[in-house]
Amino acid sequence: MKKLALVALVGTFAMGGFFNNEALLAKKESAEAMRLCNVFKQKTQEYKKHMRHDELAQKTLESYIARENKFCKKAGLPIHG
Repeated sequence: MKKLALVALVGTFAMGGFFNNEALLAKKESAEAMRLCNVFKQKTQEYKKHMRHDELAQKTLESYIARENKFCKKAGLPIHG
């Protein structure tokens, strides 16, 4: 009897939406994508100001731009051209 009550309680808790709040999760993911987009935009701009002119510096810049584009696209913002 105790097991049945426990199963019913856990089932009710799970079906109540306590484990599955997709709207809140999507909002948090969007906010994090927006934050990371802004971080990499700033990083890209700062790096361009002070970067060396060699192959490694160019690859680093390309990496920052790729990550900026990835997170800005997830956030629904325009990507770097």
